[in-house]
Amino acid sequence: MESSQENLFDQAMARYQAGARAAEILPDFLKITEMAPRQAAGWTCLAWLQLLCDQPEEALRSARFAVKLSPQDPQARINLSLALLETDSKGVRDQIQMVQQVLTMAPQISDDLKGALEDGLVRRPGWKALEKVKSWLNF
Repeated sequence: MESSQENLFDQAMARYQAGARAAEILPDFLKITEMAPRQAAGWTCLAWLQLLCDQPEEALRSARFAVKLSPQDPQARINLSLALLETDSKGVRDQIQMVQQVLTMAPQISDDLKGALEDGLVRRPGWKALEKVKSWLNF
């Protein structure tokens, strides 16, 4: 990723972490994925924001691409699980099992994932799909 793309990514992430609304940051990640279409992190973030903005079809496409680019990324697989649930698509169990396998091999990342799921419930209270995924992962 070039410096300007990294800069835009870092700035957008900082704004998100500072509490900016998902809808405000979504255009930045659309631009990031246009500028760097092979960057998995951009697609993972875009899918998450699309889910927060109740755009499940768009999130499904973004999450599938993120998983294709980075199959070992548990957040990408969680996003794909959520998008599959929200679009009544098949394949959720496979994604959850992959996340569980990654957590078994790298338990140190579970705190980050738990934090992301908690953030999702704060930003989108009552998010049924996220509550299901959280319980399946025993978070």
